[in-house]
Amino acid sequence: MSLKRRQFLLFLGAAAGSTAIGSLGGSLNSQAQGKIASSRVAEGTAIAATPPAPFSPVKGPMPYGAVKISAERQPMAYADYAIQDDLVLPEGFTYNVIAAWGDPVGDSRFGYNNDYLSFIPTGADEGYLTVNFEYISAETWEQTYPAVIGQSLPFEEVLAALAATGDEVDAFTLADGTLLKTQIEEISKAALLDQGMGVIFVRRQADSSWMRVAAESDRRISGISGLEDDRYLQTTGPAAAVFTKTEVNGYTDGLGDQIIGTFGNCAGGTTPWGTVLSAEENIQSQVPEAVYGDGSAFSPSEKVFDKGYDGQGNVLGLAGNKYGWIVEVDPSNADDYGTKHTWLGRYRHEAVGTRVETGKQLAFYSGCDRRGGHLYKFISAGTVSDPTDKANSQLLTDGMLYAAKFNADSTGSWIPLTLETPVNPILPSSVVGEMVPLPKRPEGGFEEIEDDAVVNAFKGNFATLGDLYEGSDLEKQGAILIDAHFAANAAGATATARPEDTDVAKDGTLFIAFTSGTAGGDGGPDKAIFTGPKGEPDYEAGWIMKLIEANNDPAALTFNWEMFATGGEPAEGGIGFANPDNLEFDSQGDLWVVTDMSTSTHNNAVPQRQDEAGKALSDKDLLGLYGNNSLWQIALDGETAGEAKMFAYGPMECELTGPFFTADGTTLFLAAQHPGERNGTRQAMAVETREFALKTTAGEVFMQSREVPIGSNWPDRSESAAPKPAVVAIRRVEPGAVI
Repeated sequence: MSLKRRQFLLFLGAAAGSTAIGSLGGSLNSQAQGKIASSRVAEGTAIAATPPAPFSPVKGPMPYGAVKISAERQPMAYADYAIQDDLVLPEGFTYNVIAAWGDPVGDSRFGYNNDYLSFIPTGADEGYLTVNFEYISAETWEQTYPAVIGQSLPFEEVLAALAATGDEVDAFTLADGTLLKTQIEEISKAALLDQGMGVIFVRRQADSSWMRVAAESDRRISGISGLEDDRYLQTTGPAAAVFTKTEVNGYTDGLGDQIIGTFGNCAGGTTPWGTVLSAEENIQSQVPEAVYGDGSAFSPSEKVFDKGYDGQGNVLGLAGNKYGWIVEVDPSNADDYGTKHTWLGRYRHEAVGTRVETGKQLAFYSGCDRRGGHLYKFISAGTVSDPTDKANSQLLTDGMLYAAKFNADSTGSWIPLTLETPVNPILPSSVVGEMVPLPKRPEGGFEEIEDDAVVNAFKGNFATLGDLYEGSDLEKQGAILIDAHFAANAAGATATARPEDTDVAKDGTLFIAFTSGTAGGDGGPDKAIFTGPKGEPDYEAGWIMKLIEANNDPAALTFNWEMFATGGEPAEGGIGFANPDNLEFDSQGDLWVVTDMSTSTHNNAVPQRQDEAGKALSDKDLLGLYGNNSLWQIALDGETAGEAKMFAYGPMECELTGPFFTADGTTLFLAAQHPGERNGTRQAMAVETREFALKTTAGEVFMQSREVPIGSNWPDRSESAAPKPAVVAIRRVEPGAVI
């Protein structure tokens, strides 16, 4: 992508000196690729030699401590605020767009809603950038598809047909060759193509910006890889024994241990040996999540295609038990289209925190991002000889998956998900929402249980996890891993508050972002573990937890934990942001956090802090106060330890994702997914003025008038331009380390 121009926009609502700085670029065509490939490479060593300097925090729309404005002055300083449809950075920083939805990648295109980013250097100023593509934002994707992709899809025809069938249809059972089935297949393939993973090659230029360079390694691993091109994903571990069975209780796609594609790719991780791990998260939107007692899938008919373009796997006959895994890819190997390591479990994976130490067993951590989801840990059977040896991938083919049990006294233990593990479910009365889903037998799937007595009866009917599953011991183990979330519920793992990221500090401490503590259709978190600043359960704003293994051993089966930070308003005991998500450490050891507030809450007016009956609004009802999703740095040491500083906020209606620093600390790669997700393309620079009842850091209520753009034109930022998810490189204007 060639850099066409750089604009400097005065950020009207920011603190003095804070600016919104960005770059506009077009598509990467073959001519541009050639220019980039022949351009001069900047000297990374000179940039890296510059010592890091502190940054002045961005003044977001709500007062917080790191912006040094006294509580007395805050009502005047925050009385008016203008949100920008841009990536807003501190003074002295800029960014350039590296790639955006629709740009060519290999024989395909850059996908939608980019999430986790991984940069693996091949030299001082170049390397592989691997990108996750999580999902499509249906309405905005449909609205902008013709303009961005340059093709049309039969949206209107399909939606009209669905309107006559209750806004959904089981396309799997439609006769092949019928018009509606063909049209649904076309839309589903396009949507799945825009998900998965992508590998591109990037290089730093003489001006310190980063640009793409055409490379043989460039490729897409999409939701339809293997469907028509034989680029199947591979499988290791016990679940392969289930995939290769021909006599099953449910549905099989007949492909054995080969898998068509990957989708729902949210966060991930990077290994010391140079591979990338991608986490398949919300697969239940496209295929049935439930499985039978032998681990086989429910029929594709159980997840139909609907007017929101969910059920994309329905028409293609995808087997649901093959999605919800961790995918490992070597970006340097152009022939590698991914391996799903089933010992790591199947659930709504959000991330992978890796702990790889010489002479010790490997430990991988991941969370199941649902309300009532669990924290998991995989321990390899073998030990690590050399953390950089690519042979370490074999350690993922044998080991054990564990789920965390948190105790109220700040201790905890890891429960193995194996045949001999006793059935000992948590009680519905112990969780917010008072519901626990457990495996349903003999029918298969799961049932939502709200009565403690029913749970106790379940415990009396099944002694061990092995009693809940069918087949040989190997097949039972595979079925447990396929059904990991519901097996963990049966084993008594703690229901948590949407664990969205897991990252390991240099000293081995695990940090976990728990995004939201309210209940929902999947369940809710433990009432004793996940409480707000005032001890309240059902708390929306989230937490960041620290977990320390016994004796600091990766293979330990017990641990201690503490809440490191609590989301929420500073005046109410919160850290200053809500709904923490992706985590990343910088070279100084400080923690970086992006937020994941639902798009439906962004900048929602809060003209008063009570409802019509005079009852105080919940923290969930106050999410509009925080504005756009944002990126924060939290100091872990020194005089400012525990203080949060906003480094950036994102374009309208987006989520910032995948922060990843280069080893020299001079570049921060960052993604912005689903700009314009709520209102689509911003037309004629539309803006609304809304009222907000804010609190000073001392707790005084005052009113703010806030200008809010409607929809987005990012990253092009020209009037009526289609919003596109994109990946950027952030750096200082003057060469030096970001931090």
